[in-house]
Amino acid sequence: MSDFYKYFKENMDALGLPAPESLFGNMQLALGAASTLVGLVEKFGKKVTVMEMVGAGIRGEKLAVVAAMSASIYVGAVIGSIAVATGRSLAGGLSLADVLLNAQMNHLHRPWLPSVLIRHPEIYKRRNK
Repeated sequence: MSDFYKYFKENMDALGLPAPESLFGNMQLALGAASTLVGLVEKFGKKVTVMEMVGAGIRGEKLAVVAAMSASIYVGAVIGSIAVATGRSLAGGLSLADVLLNAQMNHLHRPWLPSVLIRHPEIYKRRNK
């Protein structure tokens, strides 16, 4: 999966969101960062902002760009981008079910995740150019 970060960053860039390589440079780093982010959302609630998460201890070097954004949306984008990058590295396109299965298999699924992904399908659906 040598192209994992390339695909992950491409998807996050398409969403206009930062994807620091130090947090998301490979699948293991991305899953670890996503787990941390999910834990912070669980601890502080889904209305916590990215800036509040950065203040709670996540390495936030480039996340300040999205400081006022809801953390649940950013985490949804991260989880969706992990699924997109995994799918593209292994096979190709993804559905919402693929994203949710990937989240479940990596212990990242939370009750609020499907509603975030349903409201923001651009997180995991690639736009044709």
